[in-house]
Amino acid sequence: MKKETKDIFNFTATSEDCVKCGKCIPVCTIHQINPDEVTSPRGFIDLLGAYQRGDLELDKDAKNIFESCFLCTNCVDVCPNSLPTDMVIEEARADIADKFGIAWFKRAFFWLLRHRIVMDIAMKFGYMFKTCVLASDEKGRGLFARFSFPMVKKGRLLPSMAKTSFLNKYPEQIPAQHKGKKQRVAIFIGCLANYNYTTIGDSLVEILSKLDIEVFIPKKQLCCGAPAYFTGDTKSVEYLIRKNVDYFETFMDEYDAMIIPEATCSAMIKHDWEIFCKNHEMSELVPRIQKLLPKIHMATAWLHDNTELKELLATKGKKFDDIVTYHDPCHARKVQGIYQEPRNLLAPNYPMVEMSDPNRCCGFGGVTMQTEKFHFAELAGKPKAAMIDETKAKYVAAECSACRVQLSEAMSACGVETIFKNPLELIAEALK
Repeated sequence: MKKETKDIFNFTATSEDCVKCGKCIPVCTIHQINPDEVTSPRGFIDLLGAYQRGDLELDKDAKNIFESCFLCTNCVDVCPNSLPTDMVIEEARADIADKFGIAWFKRAFFWLLRHRIVMDIAMKFGYMFKTCVLASDEKGRGLFARFSFPMVKKGRLLPSMAKTSFLNKYPEQIPAQHKGKKQRVAIFIGCLANYNYTTIGDSLVEILSKLDIEVFIPKKQLCCGAPAYFTGDTKSVEYLIRKNVDYFETFMDEYDAMIIPEATCSAMIKHDWEIFCKNHEMSELVPRIQKLLPKIHMATAWLHDNTELKELLATKGKKFDDIVTYHDPCHARKVQGIYQEPRNLLAPNYPMVEMSDPNRCCGFGGVTMQTEKFHFAELAGKPKAAMIDETKAKYVAAECSACRVQLSEAMSACGVETIFKNPLELIAEALK
């Protein structure tokens, strides 16, 4: 589990603390597909130290290097000194954004993430006119690009689009079925689950209903800020953190938990918000965030630890013959230490087969990796698709829609028939 650091901005100190043991090299996602010492964890660390000392100019070559990291945290996971390589790169990307600016399409995307109503309208138009540029996948895994357009090549599988977003589909309050003192939870849905993979939220609501838990769907929630954070757009991150913290404080005391069916969103809120605020002159927010954190959980972890869901699945859930294999999202296993809980909830109803390396990063890597450096994402996705295929599983599950985007595309490109499902979707199916 990733440890907090005292001073993310001290690149030189981080560089000097690296003992050059090389344990990070074999597990580094970019080094696995581009074996160059420069784009390896200790290479990144050395260059960052040189940059802070003034021995390295932040030119386009350096920009290209620092944007080649997948931020998978594999290096942090195995580092004997727990050096925060991913976080110092995130801070270097903020410097890159300040010097070189952020591409127009990224700025437009981050602006939409800050303005929910406009994003709703944009996604509605996208749904209405999607057939003009996108074709549906027969397996329901997403939408194929009919022709090439900026940053997207013809034939690439993209996320599906929902007619109505999750937040607009449900009332704000969904009461428990029976009167009396019941558990009460709020849902933070995440952008991809809100607009693209809405069956995740549907499934979570169904599960909570079966457990007779009262549900609150906060309508004014905004993006957690992860896409902007990984790109270096600190202004967007600050805006989103402030708005969300102000909003969460208005209702959090009334609920037992706020559960999140997305590993990246959960990790951003539970881990990165506090780190970001400490290092960007927003320290006044830190105690407010710390007060919220005990109630914020990944959905499967909270359901596993605080409800009778596992027992309900074992006694009343339908049994399936369809094999399921589980992929560990980087932001779940390595950042939050969550990996056994979703497996425990799936095992009573589905035969589980582990892939040879469930902990290997799928290669999503963030907005820049999915656009300007997609060739790296493709290379990282192929080995993972092969591992999934070897299991002969009908479904690969992971509590992360970013992984869903990446693995669905990788499996489609490699001709793998396995279908991606969030574990909540499979659990809800077993309870029907």
